[in-house]
Amino acid sequence: MRADGLRVAVVGAGVSGLAVAILLRRRGVRCDVYEKSQALSAIGAGIQLSPNGARILHDLGAEPSMRRKAITAGAIETRRWDDGTLLSRVPHGALCEDRFGAPYYLVHRADLQACLVDLLPPGRMHLGQAVSRVVEYDDRVELCFPDGGSTTADVVIGADGVHSVLRGAVVDDRPLFAGYSVYRGLVPASAVPSFADDPRVMFWLGPGRHVTYYPVSSGRTIHFSAVSADPADADAPRSSPAGCADLVAGFDGWHEEVTQVLGSAASVTRWGLFDRNLSARYRTRRVALVGDAAHPMLPFLSQGASQALEDAVVLADCLTASPDDVPSGLRRYEALRRPRTAQVHGRSRMRAETFHFSDGPLQRARDADLADGADLAHLDWLYGDAVGTGRVLAAR
Repeated sequence: MRADGLRVAVVGAGVSGLAVAILLRRRGVRCDVYEKSQALSAIGAGIQLSPNGARILHDLGAEPSMRRKAITAGAIETRRWDDGTLLSRVPHGALCEDRFGAPYYLVHRADLQACLVDLLPPGRMHLGQAVSRVVEYDDRVELCFPDGGSTTADVVIGADGVHSVLRGAVVDDRPLFAGYSVYRGLVPASAVPSFADDPRVMFWLGPGRHVTYYPVSSGRTIHFSAVSADPADADAPRSSPAGCADLVAGFDGWHEEVTQVLGSAASVTRWGLFDRNLSARYRTRRVALVGDAAHPMLPFLSQGASQALEDAVVLADCLTASPDDVPSGLRRYEALRRPRTAQVHGRSRMRAETFHFSDGPLQRARDADLADGADLAHLDWLYGDAVGTGRVLAAR
């Protein structure tokens, strides 16, 4: 069978689902995308996209759009929660592009999603179409819909996030509450005037909490994420509106810039933070998981979108390299991606602890480590080319 004889169904139209659909459609694969939402209205606010993900977007042809809509981070800066002591400043900007071949982008989630939708050839996007379960046979997979309808494909790709329905066809587990909630919002650019001349990511680390903010939407607005220990709230809704005044009160005593940013928000949404234990399996014979459906990660390494894009490249390569032997292609995808994602998953979990030390010996040792790692070399393992992105160009 040639690649154009494959029939692939992608469940979920987030970063991983759209990227893998773009790559497969460009290679002639018949690929349908099923998205439960009635419209592609992006949830959330800002995304940090490191060079390992940005290179893939560039290879897909998205560089002009990203240069217009995203901000290139000049640095990642980390400060102490109360007095603003500078713990680390890692220069990015042109140094990052020279070393890794792409910038570190700061982008609104809606802009990234729109960029990917523009790259997807028209047709075969099914909005308002949830998939309730899949039934796998030797030669095909049946997708079942809540209204009783169904369709079949040679391969099904689960790209439906941390609370994935498709994951149940591969792994029997449940999302794990991390003991933290994140409060996200957007504020006017005037909240941090220094971003106009020095666009960067700001981290503020404190006992049981941390705050991140950076410019998005061509610098017109600032995205913030305020993370707080929340051990008793595992059963709360996945997301819910939060009180702005209550959020500011929770960061009483923090540096005035932090409270100014949080206090500038007109609305805030609380999200419980979940991941899952890393599974030994990302696939069956004809079902594969990508992105957060495969390896949901806590956001403390800012790698969700970049790892999803890496998954998409490797899966598209593996499927189209052996279209006559789908199970073999999916085994190779799993073998290539699991070591890489295990490393990122593990380090993301470690940061859930190290970001939130109480003031004391552990905190001081962490701060010393941050100062020692204030250059790009220590990020080679993360920002480097883990998937051979040059292969994407040959597929266009």
